[in-house]
Amino acid sequence: MSNQDVTYLVVAGAGALSVVTWIALVLVPAWTSYSRMWERVAASILSLYVLAAFVLVGAGMGAAFLWYFDEL
Repeated sequence: MSNQDVTYLVVAGAGALSVVTWIALVLVPAWTSYSRMWERVAASILSLYVLAAFVLVGAGMGAAFLWYFDEL
């Protein structure tokens, strides 16, 4: 297994873990908080903003790490 394959495996695992965590901690509570179907769908769509915020914060932290890597 090459280094590139290991990198792809780690990225895929981290992505899968992140999606599972988002489903368990954000989507399921948002879905079960409402009883009407349109409210559940709206809460699910709005929870995508939370997922996007998680992605942006993670990308920002990764970019900051790479920017300051030589100073650490």
